[in-house]
Amino acid sequence: MKLDGIKVLDLSLFLPGPTLTQLMADQGADVIKLEPTGDGEPNRHIGQKRDDVSVYFANTHRGKRSLQLNLKHESGRELAHRLITEVDVVIEAFRPGVASRLGMSYEDVAPLNQRLVYASLSAFGQSGPYVNKPAHDLATEAYAGILSVNLGNDGKPALPAIPTGDMLAATLGLSAVLMALLRRTETGQGDYIDLAMMDSMIACMPNSMGRAFADKEAPIVKDERIWGGSAMYNIYETQDGKYVVLGASEIHFARAVLRKFGREDLLAYCEPPPGKQQEPARVFFREIFATQDQEYWIDWFDSVDAAFAPVKDLREGLDDPQLRFREMIVEDDLGQEHIGMPIKFLREPGQINFVAPDLGEHNEEICRELGYSDQEIQELKVSGVLS
Repeated sequence: MKLDGIKVLDLSLFLPGPTLTQLMADQGADVIKLEPTGDGEPNRHIGQKRDDVSVYFANTHRGKRSLQLNLKHESGRELAHRLITEVDVVIEAFRPGVASRLGMSYEDVAPLNQRLVYASLSAFGQSGPYVNKPAHDLATEAYAGILSVNLGNDGKPALPAIPTGDMLAATLGLSAVLMALLRRTETGQGDYIDLAMMDSMIACMPNSMGRAFADKEAPIVKDERIWGGSAMYNIYETQDGKYVVLGASEIHFARAVLRKFGREDLLAYCEPPPGKQQEPARVFFREIFATQDQEYWIDWFDSVDAAFAPVKDLREGLDDPQLRFREMIVEDDLGQEHIGMPIKFLREPGQINFVAPDLGEHNEEICRELGYSDQEIQELKVSGVLS
């Protein structure tokens, strides 16, 4: 697999860091999850469980090894530093300053391994006026102005379905780590990565910055192309209280749809720009879709060359034949479902190890790999360094 031989030390908790390292583990990296004493990784205990393992944990920690270690103890830091000398990548997602207090900041560990790629994931980054603010995904979306354009039917900001800041930090973080590893092959030197959730979201908004950049004004959300201003890029309710979407605003799609409806007179109202001038077409679609159930429209659009889709609930979505064909929902030997691998290589494809580690399961194994004797391991347990 692509990352065979790469060793990763994951100090992060919750979602962004564990997702990043999960993607690496699926491609062959040896990921060692350093869990704090006590209850360990918090997402072990969040949400529904199967066989006493949370679905959240199983889908962010499969195939990893668990080392439960007290970094507040001098011997714990010594063990972690010894591990640093052998890994290629370190991922941390503490609030800025915490890694330093634990003796695990980049400045602390870089001298131990000049080839080390070290990534810090945080809400606002390692510098700036917000550096000490506590925050998870939602707060970063609010500060960045992104939540203001995520509106419900009542025109008010709505809770986003996806923790965008978390997941973009994870995926951009993976890209950054792989860039640094690639560069290391040329220079022999590692690097430090400062990656903020807030930065990651702004970087993913180039198609929505028109009014904000050109006119220096906040957008009128309902008039914007992808937020309701286009008749052909919108959500419509059906007679049975379900929904369908028209998902592409190109004029040739509008022509195909309106031709079948016998309403090509409305084509001019689907022409750009988006906004109030498209209201006659939006009114027509709202009224016509409300006359039949969702299933009727699925059949009706089967022969139409247009980006139409039914709005499925999450359970229906997981059973979608496209996702199943692409193996984005996969089952283990017990028939339990898991999220599949989105990165698909022709050569050396990734491989899922469905086993999620027990808390501290690999304590002794990792210590022995680092040269600790059985007596030294026992002393670390007695002193509370290992749980």
